[in-house]
Amino acid sequence: MTNPETPNVPALEVIPLGGMGEIGKNIFAYRYADEIMVVDGGLAFPKAHQMGIDLIIPKIDYLLEHQHLIKGWILTHGHEDHIGGLPYIFPRLPRVPVYGAALTLGLVREKLSEFGIKDGEVDLREVQLTDSVQIGEHFKVDFVRMTHSIPDNAGYVLTTPVGRIVHTGDFKLDEQPSDGQLSDLGRIERAGKDGVLLLISDSTNAERPGHTPSETEIAQNLEEVIANCKGRVFLTTFASNVHRIQNVIKLAHRQSRRVVMEGRSMLKYAQVAQGLGLMEFPDPLLTSEEVGELQDQQILFVCTGSQGQPMAVLGRLAFGTHAKIALRRGDTVILSSNPIPGNEDAVNLIVNRLYEIGVDVIYPPAYRIHASGHASQEELATVLNLARPKFFLPWHGEPRHQINHAKLAQTLPRPPKRTLIAQNGDVVSVGPDEFRVSGTVTAGAMYVDGLGVGDVGDEVLLDRVNMSQEGIVILNAVLHPTVHVEVVTRGFVRPNRDLDDQIRRVAQEAVEQGMREKRRLEDVRDDMYGAVRRFVRKATGRNPVLIPMLVD
Repeated sequence: MTNPETPNVPALEVIPLGGMGEIGKNIFAYRYADEIMVVDGGLAFPKAHQMGIDLIIPKIDYLLEHQHLIKGWILTHGHEDHIGGLPYIFPRLPRVPVYGAALTLGLVREKLSEFGIKDGEVDLREVQLTDSVQIGEHFKVDFVRMTHSIPDNAGYVLTTPVGRIVHTGDFKLDEQPSDGQLSDLGRIERAGKDGVLLLISDSTNAERPGHTPSETEIAQNLEEVIANCKGRVFLTTFASNVHRIQNVIKLAHRQSRRVVMEGRSMLKYAQVAQGLGLMEFPDPLLTSEEVGELQDQQILFVCTGSQGQPMAVLGRLAFGTHAKIALRRGDTVILSSNPIPGNEDAVNLIVNRLYEIGVDVIYPPAYRIHASGHASQEELATVLNLARPKFFLPWHGEPRHQINHAKLAQTLPRPPKRTLIAQNGDVVSVGPDEFRVSGTVTAGAMYVDGLGVGDVGDEVLLDRVNMSQEGIVILNAVLHPTVHVEVVTRGFVRPNRDLDDQIRRVAQEAVEQGMREKRRLEDVRDDMYGAVRRFVRKATGRNPVLIPMLVD
């Protein structure tokens, strides 16, 4: 695409393949002329209606089609929605340099090793968050440290032939971060003074007024809560929230409690962070078998399950299926997290079960023990004012978040000249005097179900939903020597011989008529399907999944 004002200079194409109009599976492609730079490669978790699905990853048809143009990859941080899809993506694309900070690459290596992908098969290059890297001839990336709920989190300033792009990455402007590493707003301000053509900014909390609370404040509140607990304490939070887990370990030491860490992902993040010097343990961690001689008030469990996952540690504790630990009255369970949208029912189920057991349950909003890792309106306005972009692309949020972010930008003293609300697959053409959606590419979701990747689509999910709501009826018609129909139902109605007999009779009449008329077997099968479908709908008001079969 050529810029109409400067016909000899192509426009930069900004192509969100995931993470736009949604929260999850973040991945960006930038294309200028014959070069592509990619940012992140995340996953999303299934909603309740996506039955049987384990994970959701972005479709990368565009990258596969243009893989020979990919010159490099940037990773902003180590959260699953930004790196979780990489083990599925990297093996399908050429080996190119992949740049990221120490913790980010440490977590990527762990994920890749779980899939049997060796270090030599990927080109991971560690950077400091003050570094600059050149990708191809057209992309210069200056990393920018931004505070978030995980260390080594980066935004970046991207210098291209058409102008300067600022991408915040996930961020909040924590003025008292646990590790003392403030957001490098000076670099964004310098970019703003030099001229920012486009700002791409995190919209997750664009509906929230004010300022997102500091992680230091949350640590103080947690210490006050735990100091008042008399028995064992079980605390759950996001395994990736390294700062909060570090704060909990330190406050446990101050309160003479020994820490037991339970859950594979919790241990993985802690081990990687400790190996990089980002987490330290004043006392050695204990296993659940080693706490037998300690009194209840000397024990603090840090465990997985903050999102109500049934097989995570907290879920197994709530339903009494943990092999080594059982909750009892006098225990306190602390949920230092909020449910991700879509997980509310699962979390509520766990909380109600904990109440039934008789433990004390402490969770937001009654207790201020969780803070988002994303910026609220005051922080978003600060970044907009510093960057002073000509164009603005709200990102990392559902449409309501993007639109509220756009509205916020228009209230500022120097609003962007133009704002776009983009969707996954939009090709956003950017030039000195150009900012528009110039086309679309294939984008969307691929479902991971067991060992299958992409072999379950929306039509399969619809069948699963229909079966869960209406049940299934299987019609098996044997044609010779005489027509005989068997009816099998599951999840339809409770056993009802009269209804089965009526379905059998309708199906048999349709088959016999088709045989008399010497119709093709495919047409006879369809006749049986249609007749039974109409009868069942009229007799029961239901619409089960019907599977007709003919055996000749």
